Amino acid sequence: MVSRIKQFVAVQAVKRIIAGLPYFSKENLIRLTYLAEKVMTKYDPQVLAVIREVRRYFKEDHPSLELARKIVEQLTPRCRDKLVENLFINAMFKGVDKCKDFASKYGFEPPWFMVISPTMRCNLNCVGCSTRKYSKDSDLPIDIVDRLITEAKNEMGMHFIVTQGGEMFVYDDMWKLYEKHSDIYFQVYTNGTLINKKIADRLAKLGNVAPMISLEGFREHTDVRRGKGVFDKVMEAMDNLREAGVLFGFSVTQTRDNTEAVTSFEFIDMLIEKGACVGWYFQFLPIGKDPDTRLMATPEQRQRLRKFLEEVRATRSIFIGDFWNDGPFVGGCIAAGRRYIHINHKGDVEPCAFVHFAVDNIKEKSLVETLNSPFFKFLRSKQPFSKNLLTPCMIIDNPDILREAIKNRNAYPTHEDADQILKGEIACFLDSYSKRIKELTEQDWQNWLRRKSPVLNEACQ
Repeated sequence: MVSRIKQFVAVQAVKRIIAGLPYFSKENLIRLTYLAEKVMTKYDPQVLAVIREVRRYFKEDHPSLELARKIVEQLTPRCRDKLVENLFINAMFKGVDKCKDFASKYGFEPPWFMVISPTMRCNLNCVGCSTRKYSKDSDLPIDIVDRLITEAKNEMGMHFIVTQGGEMFVYDDMWKLYEKHSDIYFQVYTNGTLINKKIADRLAKLGNVAPMISLEGFREHTDVRRGKGVFDKVMEAMDNLREAGVLFGFSVTQTRDNTEAVTSFEFIDMLIEKGACVGWYFQFLPIGKDPDTRLMATPEQRQRLRKFLEEVRATRSIFIGDFWNDGPFVGGCIAAGRRYIHINHKGDVEPCAFVHFAVDNIKEKSLVETLNSPFFKFLRSKQPFSKNLLTPCMIIDNPDILREAIKNRNAYPTHEDADQILKGEIACFLDSYSKRIKELTEQDWQNWLRRKSPVLNEACQ
C-alpha cells in the first residue's frame, strides 16, 4: 500500500513536469532524471546507471540536451505526451511492480520489449528479398497479435513493442491495436513509401507510434536495391511526419557496398535536418533464402562504423542505436528473453529477429511458457557469449554458441535455408569472421574496461 502511494505521488510529479514541457528547460529534464532514479532504485542497476549518465549529459550541455529540445518543440502535444507517458510513466512506474512480481514468480526477469513481425507482405520488390511470395493468408492473425501484446503488458509490465515486416503499413488491422493499446509505445520499421500526409496525420492523432524508415544510404544506394524513386519517397515521408509532428527515425543496414555513405556526417546531417530523432544501425547477415556472405561488411568496416557512431553521439543531436556494436551498454546479447524476443508471422518464437530457429509457437503456448523453453534457458545461461562485449552476437561473433544451442535443444529452422549458416562454406566464413572481429576489437575492449563507465560496470555484472 505504501509503495503504491509513493508511486502515485511520483506519477503526479512527473505529470506536472510533463505539463511544463512546452516551456522547455534544462532544469525540468534534470528533475525528470532524479524522479526516474528514485522510482527505479530497487529494480535494475543497469537502468539506474543509464539514468545517471543521461543526467550528466544534460548537466554538461551534451547534444542530447538539444535532442530533448527538438522533441519538445517538433512533436505535437499528443505525440510528446504519449512518448513520456508510455516510455516513462507506464514502463518505469507502472511496469516495475509487474516486472518484480514476474521475476519473483518465475525466477528470471521478463524481457523489456518484444519484436513482432505479423506480416511478410510488402509493396516493394527489393534485391535479395523474397517478401513478394507472401500473401495475406500467411499473416499472423490479429487476435493472436492482440493476445501477445495483452500478455506482455499485463503479466510482464511491458510498454514498448516493436513491429516490423514485410511492410507494416500493408497490415491494416494493426491500426486497431495501436489505438486499443494506447498505453504502449510502438516502434514500427517501415520502408516509408506508404506514409503520405493522411497516414502521417493519423499517426499524429494516435501519438504512440514512431516509424523508423529504412534506407540504404543516399539516393544511388537506396534506389539500386529498393527501386527507382524510393529514396525520394522516403524523403517525402520524413517531410510528412515532421510536418505532422510525429516522432520518427531511420534504419540502415551496413553492407560492404554502402559503408562509406552511411558512415559520413553528410548522411547523418541530412537525416537530422529532415527531422529524424532516432537512428538504428544493423549488420547485413547471411541469413534467409540463398544466404550470401559477399554483402557482409568486413570486420574492418564494422569497426569503422563503431568509431564513427562514437563521434556522432558526441557531436550530433540524435539518438543512435548500433545493434551489433553497442554490446557494452547492455551487457552483451539481449536475445532469448534476456531483454527481448521475436515472434514471426507464423507465430514461431525466436530468440532474436535474426536467429531463424525456434522450439515453440505462440499459437500453442502462452508467451510466458515460451520464455521458459530449454532453448531460451540455454542461451540465457551462456550470456554474455564473450567476455569482449564488443563481440556479443551468437550468429557472427560467437557462431559456436548458436550451433550448440540448436543441436542440443532440437530447435527447428523457421525460414527456408535458415540452417545454411550452421554448415559448409558459410559456417567456415563465420568462424573466420568471428576470429578477426575479436582480434580487431580486443584492444578497444580493454580500453572500455579501463574507462570504468558506470553503465559498463553495471552491464558487466
